[in-house]
Amino acid sequence: MYAVIRRVLGAAATVLLTSLLCFVLLRAIPGDPARVILGPLAPPDAVDSLRRSMGLDKPLLERFVLYLHDFFTGDWGYSYTSGLPVRTLLSERVMPTVELGLTAFVFAFGGALILALISTYRRRRAVDRGAMAWSFVGTGAPPFWTSLIALIIFWQTLHLFPGPEGRLGPGGEPPPSITGLYSVDSLLTLRFSTFADACWHLILPAAVLAFPASAALFRLLRSSLLGVRDDPFLTVVRGKGISPWSAFRKHALPNAFLPTLTASGLILGELMVGSVLVESIFSWPGIGQLIVQSIQGQDFAVVQAFIQLGAVGYVVINACVDILYRLVDPRVRLKSKVLA
Repeated sequence: MYAVIRRVLGAAATVLLTSLLCFVLLRAIPGDPARVILGPLAPPDAVDSLRRSMGLDKPLLERFVLYLHDFFTGDWGYSYTSGLPVRTLLSERVMPTVELGLTAFVFAFGGALILALISTYRRRRAVDRGAMAWSFVGTGAPPFWTSLIALIIFWQTLHLFPGPEGRLGPGGEPPPSITGLYSVDSLLTLRFSTFADACWHLILPAAVLAFPASAALFRLLRSSLLGVRDDPFLTVVRGKGISPWSAFRKHALPNAFLPTLTASGLILGELMVGSVLVESIFSWPGIGQLIVQSIQGQDFAVVQAFIQLGAVGYVVINACVDILYRLVDPRVRLKSKVLA
């Protein structure tokens, strides 16, 4: 019980400190949102009146307390540039980002797992060196560079995938909204042509977004597998007549998977909130594209709500990882009982 309370308090402190830091930094950016809304030719009296109506004349701490109260009561404010409720803007953009992030996570985790198994099972030097070289490129290449290279190769040169067209091709009709995920909704409504179109537009940006995440997961999983592949318990397992591959897959992999589980939670959160550049380059109508436009227009309400949701999302994902840790590793459950 003590461990649960401590985690809840730590999560609340993380969200609060993140909110305060981002609130202060955003307000420190040069410029006046009221001036941005009214334009450079607006008279000073009109600008001052708008600043008072927006609450920009109040002390910073008072504005922060009011913001937290409004946010957690469901009032996220209005966009300075469009005049629409922030909740409406984000709700329209969140599901495309979720679809892109989840697909990228599947690509990243699946690719890292397969490559780590191939690289460590037989320890073929050429395969291992090639995989390590791939991981170094993946962790070092910036997303905007890999996005542009992927478009040049797979769109302009080979014509294998569509270009920066968004979620569907020109003239494509979105499926009826059930989950907000085009690939899922098109299957649920039996629109197979839309499903193929949605998947075809999803593969390339998801693969680009997954590239650095997959490289990081591969290096971590490879290191863990090398650490357990020669442990005595595997020798005992093989001595019982189990094939080397079965022993490696059923016994070495679960033991090496635990450190990767923690990193997977962090990477999933990063894929959800860190796709700004990829979405902008591929014209993907997600939150990332909205945030770029909001930063350029000094639309603090939208940016702050996005950061707040990102902090809450990270906390929720880490809580889920803790639960999975307890399910996968009995030693964690035993330690919790002893501490309780």
